[in-house]
Amino acid sequence: MGVELSVIVPAFNEERRLPGTLAAAYAYLTARDWRWELLVADDGSDDRTPEIVREWSERDARIRLLRLPHRGKAAAVRSGILAASGAYVVFTDADLSTPIDYLEPALRLLREGWDIVIGSREGALARRIGEPWYRHAMGRIYNRLVQWLLLPGIDDTQCGFKGFRRDVALDLFGRMLLYRNGQRPVRGPRVTGFDVEVLYIARRRGYRIAILPVTWRHVEGSKVRPLVDGLLMLRDVVTVRLNAWRGAYDGDLLPLEERLPGD
Repeated sequence: MGVELSVIVPAFNEERRLPGTLAAAYAYLTARDWRWELLVADDGSDDRTPEIVREWSERDARIRLLRLPHRGKAAAVRSGILAASGAYVVFTDADLSTPIDYLEPALRLLREGWDIVIGSREGALARRIGEPWYRHAMGRIYNRLVQWLLLPGIDDTQCGFKGFRRDVALDLFGRMLLYRNGQRPVRGPRVTGFDVEVLYIARRRGYRIAILPVTWRHVEGSKVRPLVDGLLMLRDVVTVRLNAWRGAYDGDLLPLEERLPGD
């Protein structure tokens, strides 16, 4: 029987946090009767990130390393989806700020027929623990703009925990335009607005999106730079709006394979 669930962890220079993340994910996954694989999409790390994953892969071949050039989280997630073999794919941040335990309700919703499941840190059943006030305030301003321009009714587009039927993921990431083929080079661990583009295309394509309230913990050492990244993410949102007005998302599916910068 084939793989049912592919878990994708995009990672850039995560040698400090990755051992704990892989230990927690492995303990959780092996305690269940799922047919699973875990793919670490290494975004061109120059620390011990790839060596750590290789050590785990030698212990269990279901843990796989995707060694990629540095092109940012969007490209790393896209490459992970392309390499995944599961019927369902979930990507989650390397710091596990959204606990791995949410795989179970996410998979249940996907099995029930939802096309997409997104973690949400907003709403009555969601909790944010330890988040600096300034980061929360800037996040809410950003989301208000996202709802006004593109996604009314979705209170949190940026939670780094999202699941898809694999065919849906291939369709959506095949239609993305941001950060494709080395456009808008990404340096370092910068946060981008690719989640907004994915969800906008999903709405446009008529896919059913389930919102899963989560308990999210701020992890010390977070690589998010609220002011700088917030402005760049706002640029991404405006670009998606302009693309939509031009009808750029109405065309045929684009190939997922990416041309590397300089090719």
